[in-house]
Order: sequence, then structure tokens, then C-alpha cells
Amino acid sequence: MRHVAFEPAQPLDTGGMPWIPTRPGKSFRPLRFAADGWSELMRLEPGSAVALYCHTREVHAFNLAGTREIFGTGERVGPGSYVYEPAGTVDGWGAVGDEPCMVHIKVVGSIEYLGGNGQVIDSVNAETQRALYLAWCRELARTQHSRSSAERRQEGRRT
Repeated sequence: MRHVAFEPAQPLDTGGMPWIPTRPGKSFRPLRFAADGWSELMRLEPGSAVALYCHTREVHAFNLAGTREIFGTGERVGPGSYVYEPAGTVDGWGAVGDEPCMVHIKVVGSIEYLGGNGQVIDSVNAETQRALYLAWCRELARTQHSRSSAERRQEGRRT
């Protein structure tokens, strides 16, 4: 008989996680970083867009809220819709409507952002996304530490 060992699921309370800004109108909540890619919740404010890009491997995107429009095709992707993008797909998209667009994204490989003539102008991967997240965490800790120190000094003046 096979022995079954249960491992803790270790669920993330994504609703309690802050949105980490990456640029105006765009933010993310990291879910998992792996050697071959990452998973995140992406939030795009109405009227904001994800610039033209190409991915080196596949991307899976499941719309949780809001609507996005795929550039070039005009396809609208709403809540509950899933999009599979194979390696080499070139696209971009924007949040349309009155509410933020939230998408669960699983990226394998890298995403290469493209300039006007198709040249790669920026590239992100699991390592760069993790570094962005860790830098945000360090800044948050520094800010909270500074705030705590100022509050302690203020309290000392009151006594």
C-alpha cells in the first residue's frame, strides 16, 4: 500500500496583500517566483495599458475582474475569460471600462517589451520581478522603521 503524506497548502491571502506599483496605472501582487518564470496578479487601472511585448515562452492569463482589449485584434477579454499566449506571441493590451482590470498571469520565460521599430527596449523575468518585489519590501521596511522612530521621538517629547 502506498503511503500518503499531506503537505500544508500554505495559501496566500491575496486580498490582504498590497498592490506593488510598477508604473503609473499598473501594479502587481506576486504569487510565486520559480527558476523558469513567475505568477502574479496584475492590476491595470482604466485607461492604462501594457506596452507592446513578446514572450520567449508561454503565458497564461485569466481575467478576474474588469475588461481588457487586445491591441491589434480589438478582442475584449472580460471576467472569467482565459487567454493562452504561445511563445513568440507579440501583443499588448489596455484596460477598458470603468473598473480596474485584474488578471492572474503565469509567465514562463521572459517578457520582452518592444520599441516602435520592434527592437527590444526592456526585458523582465522571474529574477527581475523578484528583485522589484524585494526592493519594494526593503523600502516599505525602511519607511515603517523611519515612521516608528519618529513616533517614538514624538512620544518622548510628550512625556
